[in-house]
Amino acid sequence: MAVQPWRTGKVIRIQDETNSTRRFWIQVPELESFDFAPGQFVTLDLPIHEKPARRWRSYSIASWPDGTNVFELVIVLLEGGAGTTYLFNEVVEGSELTVRGPQGVFTLPEPIDRDLFFICTGTGIAPFRAMAHHILNKNIVHENIYLIFGCRKLCDSLYGPELKELEQKVPSVHYMPTYSREDEGDFRKGYVHSVYEEICRQNQSGQEAIKPAAFYLCGWKNMIDEAKQRIQALGYDRKSIHQELYG
Repeated sequence: MAVQPWRTGKVIRIQDETNSTRRFWIQVPELESFDFAPGQFVTLDLPIHEKPARRWRSYSIASWPDGTNVFELVIVLLEGGAGTTYLFNEVVEGSELTVRGPQGVFTLPEPIDRDLFFICTGTGIAPFRAMAHHILNKNIVHENIYLIFGCRKLCDSLYGPELKELEQKVPSVHYMPTYSREDEGDFRKGYVHSVYEEICRQNQSGQEAIKPAAFYLCGWKNMIDEAKQRIQALGYDRKSIHQELYG
């Protein structure tokens, strides 16, 4: 895959999603259409260090291809993080950013002939939001889509109302947030692992073979490492697992 050139992107909109998370809409004026595959990422070259490699920050695209030259990023402010501190404190609507992309192979299978498990934490939901909308917008034939999103608290559930609405409209979409630091309320509590394990065991009940599935993991390293072990313990091959690592 050819390396994309660096281009100038213009921030045309900024919106707070949670107390520590912002959505950035970036336009690439020199292109009529910013074309990408859902699941890909862009790299920003930020003026935070003299060495290029220490200026670059990569983020999954949170929007889906719509034929325009605008894409969306959702970014969490990391304590002590030079890149996100710059984005939150210095970047405003109208700011210009140096952008390269799209890049990456964390993309949907073709054809989608098995259940998809989108398992994520935090802003790791970005590529899965893009994938789910793309599948439905393009009427791509698919099986069940399980979007399993691990949050600490209710206020951390990025795109929550939008994804609930998607689930209500489309029977094959199962939006399944789970909260690790909420004790009261009628919702799933705990971590993502118990959710996909329960679904897989239910699907295997009464069957001699496991039900075909593809597992997409996006989030922090500890979650991904544990998920890979647990998914393989359920009987799935390592080739069924795809990952995009944060941090």
